[in-house]
Amino acid sequence: RLDGLTVVFLLTTLVVILAGSVHADGMAEREVDHAGPSAGGSEELARRRSFLPLWLLLWAGLDALFLSSDLFNLYVALELVGLCAVALVALAGGLSVLKAAMRYLFANAAASTVFLAGVALVYHQHQALDLATLSARVTDGTSDATALSLLSAGLAFKAALFPLHAWLPTAHASAVPPVSAVLSALVVKAPVYLLARLWLDVFWPVVDGPAFILLGALGAIGMVWGSSQAVRAERLKVLVAYSTVAQIGLLLAAFPIVARAGSGAWLGLVLLAAGHALAKAAMFLAAGGIAQVYGHDRLSEMTGFGARVPVCTYAFGLAGISLVGIPGTVGFLGKWLLATAGMAAAAAPWVATVTVSSLFTASYVWKVLAIAVRHVPAPAELAPLARRAAWPAFGLAVLTVVLGTMPGLVSTLAAVGLPGWVAGAGP
Repeated sequence: RLDGLTVVFLLTTLVVILAGSVHADGMAEREVDHAGPSAGGSEELARRRSFLPLWLLLWAGLDALFLSSDLFNLYVALELVGLCAVALVALAGGLSVLKAAMRYLFANAAASTVFLAGVALVYHQHQALDLATLSARVTDGTSDATALSLLSAGLAFKAALFPLHAWLPTAHASAVPPVSAVLSALVVKAPVYLLARLWLDVFWPVVDGPAFILLGALGAIGMVWGSSQAVRAERLKVLVAYSTVAQIGLLLAAFPIVARAGSGAWLGLVLLAAGHALAKAAMFLAAGGIAQVYGHDRLSEMTGFGARVPVCTYAFGLAGISLVGIPGTVGFLGKWLLATAGMAAAAAPWVATVTVSSLFTASYVWKVLAIAVRHVPAPAELAPLARRAAWPAFGLAVLTVVLGTMPGLVSTLAAVGLPGWVAGAGP
């Protein structure tokens, strides 16, 4: 199935994957040059032999997931994406990384089992798994409601929705920067994409107001929890990882607005999701570049990094202000559309949640930028950073501004093939 939402996610995946590929190539070149061909060449070649097939297979899995219109095919795509993601995390090496990858693997396996149980129940009830067929057969009966609950629980686990998020910070913070970027921008975004498909299109006869309130409440709690942990984080990549928990919570807290307001809020949600993918990928790539220069990502020992890694700092700052929702960025436009549509549809509490999220986001973005601009003597030894490792992050960050000032492509695509609930603004 190919509609506007699918095209938006396919294009976003393409941009993030290409940026991550260039960053990974630049980092590999820098490591070989720094260590010398004899010291690092064979090791780097072995790493690439494992990295590239998994990287491309992950890309294929994501595209398959966005294009699938069958519940079992979606399960297969989710498994492919999850297993590749776990393997890519483990490639970073080390005992702590292996522990993080194993925790991710167990969480992914549990989520997949629950999702597959939902798929089985749907097939038992309707003898069909095609989404278009199901959308015409689903009723508000107990069986369909139970199936949707199982499917949603599995997807919520994979999306790291609070309180099912414990696996995410260690996995995202432990992986190499390109992998962290794709995990945050795309891998945890894919289940949110599927939740929107299932709740607002296929199973909309089952879903009612209280269900959206529960989903939105969990999202709001996750936003507050993730932001509070990001502010307390002592490592840069851990901070960005907890930010992902907060931003996923924000996306799900916007669901009740979409349920009430319809197409106007839908466009805001799509813009917010695409903008979050670009911004978080930029932040992880920038954080990885800064960590490579310093040899670590401990914030207390990186004071003044703005003068030493300016391109990565600008990338992190631009991406951060998009997450905050400063005017001129796609983050602002998405939140503005959600807020205006929500107020018109009498969804003031959820509009307040979206608005307050900007203050929480600003708290941890400012924490990093305040450390960046402080002036202290440079450490004795700083490693060089390859340009190809820095500019992809900056390019992604600039795109958040481009989409914020010229959102025409995304808005046009988002209006093609509106979900059933959105098109009718309710069941």
